[in-house]
Amino acid sequence: MTVQVNGLAEVRALAGADLGHTGWMEITQDRVNQFAEATDDHQWIHTDPEKAATGPFGTTIAHGYLTLSLLIPLFGELLAIGGVRMSVNYGLEKVRFPAPVPVGAKIRLAGTVVAVDEVPGDGVQMTLDFTIEIDGSAKPACVARAVYRHYA
Repeated sequence: MTVQVNGLAEVRALAGADLGHTGWMEITQDRVNQFAEATDDHQWIHTDPEKAATGPFGTTIAHGYLTLSLLIPLFGELLAIGGVRMSVNYGLEKVRFPAPVPVGAKIRLAGTVVAVDEVPGDGVQMTLDFTIEIDGSAKPACVARAVYRHYA
């Protein structure tokens, strides 16, 4: 269920909040291939199912940066912010990819608001811890600390 807030006061109140989990998203070979085209990263472990079947993972896997990029649509399932003039992705403080995402696997996002701090220009900076989980895996695909800014 999406957490919905309106205005900076309600964003500030999210400090420390567990935003829960998104629904599951299947990682398809088509998505991996499209990402390879967009980034010009055609390494065989991502794009050649036949060769990858004999490789270290037994199948093709998603690019780490593809997995990371899915924070954007998945985060929209966790939190909707209204009543602000502008929101920007301010960056990442730390990112790790503990486990590969095999094509055909399902992933979901879990998020926690670590802090909400004031920033100049009538805004707040929201720091979040994200974990992209793989269905059936003990290790996550990605752990990241992300920073967003929201302005009234």
